Amino acid sequence: MTDSMSQQPPRRRIVLVTGPSGAGRTTAIRTLEDLGYEAIDNLPLSLLPRLLDGPPLSRDLVLGLDVRNRDFSVNALIETLDRLQGMPGIVPDLLYLDCRRDVLLRRFSETRRRHPLAPAEDPEQGIRRECDLLVPILARADMLIDSSDLTPHELRAELQRLFASETGPRLAVSVNSFSYKRGLPRGMDMVLDCRFLRNPYWEPALRGMDGRAGKVATYVAEDARFAAFFDKVLDLTQMLLPAYLEEGKAHFAIGFGCTGGQHRSVAITEKLSQALAEDGWQVSTRHRELERKQSSAPAVIAANSDL
Repeated sequence: MTDSMSQQPPRRRIVLVTGPSGAGRTTAIRTLEDLGYEAIDNLPLSLLPRLLDGPPLSRDLVLGLDVRNRDFSVNALIETLDRLQGMPGIVPDLLYLDCRRDVLLRRFSETRRRHPLAPAEDPEQGIRRECDLLVPILARADMLIDSSDLTPHELRAELQRLFASETGPRLAVSVNSFSYKRGLPRGMDMVLDCRFLRNPYWEPALRGMDGRAGKVATYVAEDARFAAFFDKVLDLTQMLLPAYLEEGKAHFAIGFGCTGGQHRSVAITEKLSQALAEDGWQVSTRHRELERKQSSAPAVIAANSDL
């Protein structure tokens, strides 16, 4: 039995890369290819089963998927994710490259490219359609990188930090905030309720801010119960992560919920993410309700000069 187990092929990571056109998908695919991944861009989803049913993968695999794929659909991509998660020997990850709409519009304007969803219209129309189309995919993402304020070099460096094989831990940790009003996020390994902390929403000066603001974070941290709660959560997380790493888990997701997903959960998510990153873990931060608010906001378009 031991001999047969030792002859089993190694677990292979399959990274599906998607996101709105212009957000950096090509850069991500090329970066992972340079890191040793086998890279396939724009593979029709209908051909993926043939690829997986063939000989065992000899390397980790990165697949680029977007609306230009011949048979792309949200349902087909979600079904593909569900199938991959049930396959032995496969560790799937969905990497979503996001970007603000005004930045996407500027990038299309600078390159004078046509948007694939609006080839005969203004790129703004295609950007809006694509971002709306991808909302369910964004909700399923294991890792999210917002490239709005990143240069290609900075995006590449962030991807190398997340995916490069190093002597340190390779477990990717996702720390998430959410609102209980919208239900639990999918794919969480651990969920904690922080509604017992005092709520900055009831402070008029803080209501319009979110937990990333220093004043809000300070207000939350000044609750007499905060320090003990955070210390216990950090201690528990630091105990669990090495254990999951030893078990071969590639991704661990932690969720913090509050009433609106704007203040308390966001502040704790930011603080825990920073602490785990300082410990050397590969950490990504997700704020579900803030992302929803951003994706539903209309694009802000600066007036163009005659230059």
